[in-house]
Amino acid sequence: MEIYPQKIEGVYVAESSLHSDERGFFREWFRSNLLHDAGMKSFKVEQANLSSSFKGTTRGIHYSLAAKGQAKWVTCVSGLIKDVVVDIRPDSKTYGEWIAIELGGSLGKAVLIGEGLGHGFISLAEVSTVAYLVSSPFSPTEEFEINPLDPALGIDWGMPLSELKISDKDRNAPTLEERKKEGKLPK
Repeated sequence: MEIYPQKIEGVYVAESSLHSDERGFFREWFRSNLLHDAGMKSFKVEQANLSSSFKGTTRGIHYSLAAKGQAKWVTCVSGLIKDVVVDIRPDSKTYGEWIAIELGGSLGKAVLIGEGLGHGFISLAEVSTVAYLVSSPFSPTEEFEINPLDPALGIDWGMPLSELKISDKDRNAPTLEERKKEGKLPK
């Protein structure tokens, strides 16, 4: 497994080999010692989540204001997603910027999303299953969302807006600027 830093500080892409034969494939998708070797702080898993999404389902932009932060290690187990990470840290030099990484069941990639970053994705396949490891458990009072269609962010979801399936909670979420005015962004 190789780990590569991205243009937004705190985001890393991990690439691992697929070992395939007539039975299917095997891949390693997480190794904590490699994070340390790459110069990242440790990533202690406190919760694991799975989500299954139909084509066009857009989830996010989500983030946590938990006191100890919340980092995520995300991979797509089956199907194909466009994973989006948004820098929502007001003091960051890349504040308001986003990057997209394609993750798929047979692509051998995962992404580490550090504390203080927003996360979302869209399913590009008929059905996509995503696995997340998170460094702090879900806390409803500390979880927030930013509208994935925020025009100031201008995220290219890779599909026509008419084909996106977005929850009411996400569709009606405040913009990044509104969250900033509310004081509901990472410090």
